[in-house]
Amino acid sequence: MAASTPCLFCSMVAGDIQPEVVYENEWVLAFRDIRPQAPTHVLVIPKEHVATLDDLSSHPPELAGALLMAARAVAQLEGLQLDGYRTVVNCGKDGGQEVYHLHIHVLGGRPLGWPPG
Repeated sequence: MAASTPCLFCSMVAGDIQPEVVYENEWVLAFRDIRPQAPTHVLVIPKEHVATLDDLSSHPPELAGALLMAARAVAQLEGLQLDGYRTVVNCGKDGGQEVYHLHIHVLGGRPLGWPPG
């Protein structure tokens, strides 16, 4: 991402935009998606800017663990662990990534068949 291009999710981390926060710790911020694809749809992002999953390797491995554990914590907080939930990471244009700040989608609250949709 070019330095002149503002990052929507970095603006949320900075507090310039106020999302509906579900979970937060020193590594991550989790908030409700503004275009939910399921009754529960939360995005888990690193507080540090990481553009895509491919870029995660240049960051401390603890960040990857923090993202996954936060997705699990969100599922528990939202009561999804009993019936199950889906986590999704889109990577790049062909992978469906719209915001170039790594994020994990946590979806649940209804049966989620395969393929997604």
